[in-house]
Amino acid sequence: MTMKKKIKATAPRGAKRRKTVLAQRKVAPRHPSRASPHRLSVAHNDAKLTIRRLRTQLAKALARIEQLEASADTDFLLDIPNRRRFERELDRSIAYIKRYHASGALIALDVDHLKPINDAFGHAAGDQVLKAVVAVLLRNVRSSDVIGRLGGDEFALLLWNMSETDAKAKAASLEHAIDGLSFTFRGRTVTAGASTGVAILGPHAEAGRALIRKSEAALASGEEAHAA
Repeated sequence: MTMKKKIKATAPRGAKRRKTVLAQRKVAPRHPSRASPHRLSVAHNDAKLTIRRLRTQLAKALARIEQLEASADTDFLLDIPNRRRFERELDRSIAYIKRYHASGALIALDVDHLKPINDAFGHAAGDQVLKAVVAVLLRNVRSSDVIGRLGGDEFALLLWNMSETDAKAKAASLEHAIDGLSFTFRGRTVTAGASTGVAILGPHAEAGRALIRKSEAALASGEEAHAA
């Protein structure tokens, strides 16, 4: 009896190599840097939108800060500088006058009879008087001059390039213009009026607050105070 040997079938070497390569391709992980162009485009657009949104929010915040800073330095009723801002402007002007030997004048102005008007007709009537007074002042000064409300019925005017004679004449004309105002409240006609005091600014002018006190003292005494 003849024994037959079993012949083991073997695959060709090339076929085996191809299977190994295919297996490696299946298990090889995708490299993280090889993102699709579509995903890169979406991420880029998202970043641009975020930057644009943040810039818009920043611009709004800066505008709000500027608005709050302006309101802190402005009289909310009359829309002119309040005492804080006026004193700052006055200090700057004094520094300029000392450096360049310029000249100017400070006029302190009180509105007369405002308290009786408030008591008789209410603060809305007093506010109307103050607005009319400020309108008169604005019509009678230059754009380079500064008008400030120091508080209540007290105002101050910083006037550039004013001699003592010119400052006294300007103060008198302001008094006359305000004295001519009349108002009708509840069927009654009333007048206000104004009183002024002048301090002259020169190369040796004092600091702003001291100068304001000097002009207020001149208002009380009816005499001109000199700060030069």
